[in-house]
Amino acid sequence: MDNFKKLSKSKAKKSSDANAPVIDYQAKLAEHGLTREQVITTERKLAKFANTMDSLVRVPFTKQGMGADAALSTIPLAGDLAGLALTSYAFILGRQLGVPAHKMTPAVRLALIDMVVGIIPGIGTLLDIFIRPSRKTLGIVHEHLHDEYGITETMHMDRPFLHQSLEDKQQQSRFWRNPIVAWLYLHIPDLLGLIVIVVVGWGLWAVISWLVSLFGKVTGFG
Repeated sequence: MDNFKKLSKSKAKKSSDANAPVIDYQAKLAEHGLTREQVITTERKLAKFANTMDSLVRVPFTKQGMGADAALSTIPLAGDLAGLALTSYAFILGRQLGVPAHKMTPAVRLALIDMVVGIIPGIGTLLDIFIRPSRKTLGIVHEHLHDEYGITETMHMDRPFLHQSLEDKQQQSRFWRNPIVAWLYLHIPDLLGLIVIVVVGWGLWAVISWLVSLFGKVTGFG
């Protein structure tokens, strides 16, 4: 009985998908005077900016980190105002890609909160690591591009600097088009970060072990 229900639901879903209207993404792009390549290039530019502002240095294999916005917040008021002014560049790029102003409102609101919170010495800088208006803008823009233009790729926004570099290399050599080689190249920062964590962790363990051993020899509790 359960299998029959599942089969019925599956057929109903397929029927619904078949009846769904086909979206002409090319027409939507042409409506805004854009091409798919231009959209990806502009979104990659936005991703570069977002990474620089909010996650220039980040935890390996995550998007969490800190960037120029947090650094600017260490300068009372002036730094926070500068951060807000710079973040407006992300809004401009989003509008160039045809994102409606009302969709950008949550990111604008977050940027204002970021500026106000950043004025608080010490705590403001710490919270700036987690309040990331430029990355919020990038997320809003990408969702719009996905819905309006059918762009589902994310690597150009996850690793924008390396993605452009890899794209240039792929035009010059077939070697860089190999999926494994491309993946390794795009994840160089993560791999290096893991190596640093392992080396630092091993070093701390070695130092602690030596101190414990030294304490044991000196006190006789070893």
